[in-house]
Amino acid sequence: MALEDLGRKVELAWLAAFYGALLTENQRRVLSLHCEEDMSLSEIAETTGISRQGVHETLNRAAEKLRDMENRLHLAARFQRVEEGLIRCRASLAAGRLNEAETVLDELIRLEQEESNGL
Repeated sequence: MALEDLGRKVELAWLAAFYGALLTENQRRVLSLHCEEDMSLSEIAETTGISRQGVHETLNRAAEKLRDMENRLHLAARFQRVEEGLIRCRASLAAGRLNEAETVLDELIRLEQEESNGL
């Protein structure tokens, strides 16, 4: 499997964790078989009874919808920023760098306030 294809599958699985409920049941199933079960388009077509072309179109529509939702809402990116901030904060605390930990917490609080004001 090409590295680019693997990266695409990981991206789609990540976005599906945030926005998968907005997909149709068919889109969720095809996406899950593709990303989580690592099935080829032909294998998915055989499993679901959809043509290979239909599987391809379903995956493309699902990917487009997931990316569109992330472009609008930025939930996955926000989650990642918060998670990275918490990891930095924990490392600072473990190293006894309390001022650094406090700075990171202030950044996370500002992020939350900005996000709340944007809603």
